Amino acid sequence: MKRALKWFGVILGGLVGLILITALGLYAKAMIQFDKTYDVQVKPVLIPTDADSIKHGKHLAAFLCVECHGEDLGGRPNWKLLPGIAAVSPPNLTLGEGSVIAHFTDEDLVRVLRHGVKPEGNSVFVMPSMYFHHLNDDDLGDLLAYMKSVPFVDRDNGGEEHVRLTFLGNVLYGAGAFGNLLSAEVIDHDTQPTSFLEPGVTAEYGEYLININGCRGCHGAQLAGGQPPDPNSTLAPNLTPGGELIAWTDADFIKTLRTGVALSGHQLDPKFMPWDYKGRMTDDELKAIFLYLQSLPKLGTSTKLVK
Repeated sequence: MKRALKWFGVILGGLVGLILITALGLYAKAMIQFDKTYDVQVKPVLIPTDADSIKHGKHLAAFLCVECHGEDLGGRPNWKLLPGIAAVSPPNLTLGEGSVIAHFTDEDLVRVLRHGVKPEGNSVFVMPSMYFHHLNDDDLGDLLAYMKSVPFVDRDNGGEEHVRLTFLGNVLYGAGAFGNLLSAEVIDHDTQPTSFLEPGVTAEYGEYLININGCRGCHGAQLAGGQPPDPNSTLAPNLTPGGELIAWTDADFIKTLRTGVALSGHQLDPKFMPWDYKGRMTDDELKAIFLYLQSLPKLGTSTKLVK
């Protein structure tokens, strides 16, 4: 009996040691990923100062930025909390006290938004620059013009460390549990920005809006649905004609994104589908998106993890 207990203790100790060594290895892997730097050449972007450009930039920010950074762009302390894993506090994007961009040059701003690379060379974390990479020069310039025009907000959200991972959070990230949230690592920095498209109710413009809004991040590369990276999220629906949207009209699509209630009566959860922000697009913009979705091949609904 004593011999059995002794061997049980040895085996248990060995397992604990193995788990600890594995955890430390995954933690180190995460630290190496976070410390990686990127040398990116930035294409200059003209940042206008006229009222119409700033107004358009404000419109873009309403469905691209304020969900995370707040209506005043002053950031949101403890916006999302994963107890024991992470705390997310999107930073202050105004030029008030606590600003994360106060020391940025215009080139730095373009590098962060278009390439996901901070001035010191590290990648942004969680911020979806891989989607903003698709912004054409005109839209990016207007968005930056608006950011530079907003009233100063004095709010400290923890500086540039806007995502704080615990030891367990770092281990899980090193294990790939959250996918790749380092935008600079997944962007093809050699590709040219999207060419200017005349806004209108066209499938081409709808595809552009799909790209800058990052719809494929939850609905999959083919927009046929799937399991988003957030393990708490339900399956993202199929947006191709193979899904329920085949029976919708553009009016149904607009109404859903304005009210959060699907044609079937299903209530969209704003924690996972930010309809309350995406619904701020104009009717023509939403019609263009719907037109693009209806032009896609009819695909079966996917249940795979979206990558």
